[in-house]
Amino acid sequence: MTALFVVLGAMVGAPVRYLVSRAVRSPWGTFVVNVAGCFLLGLVAGAAGGVHALVGTGFCGALTTYSTFGYETLQFVERKDYRTAALNVGLSVVAGLAAAGLGLALG
Repeated sequence: MTALFVVLGAMVGAPVRYLVSRAVRSPWGTFVVNVAGCFLLGLVAGAAGGVHALVGTGFCGALTTYSTFGYETLQFVERKDYRTAALNVGLSVVAGLAAAGLGLALG
């Protein structure tokens, strides 16, 4: 049953990620979904099996993406836009941790 919750969450999370990324534009679309995912994961961190599998692993797992974050950051480096690359890394880490902490506190 847990695997089904993960699949159902991912079926919603992946399209949401796509739509948000298209609406906000790279790399900030990736930033938005990653921070939102950190917040949601913080909220459900203490939740029992089914909820955590559905929202935490399924939805947040499909919504957020470390690989795209890394790829987009390297694109900035390749264009010698080091300031934006550093800003992307710094803001992503700080905002992600803050969002997860806020979600955990509220959850």
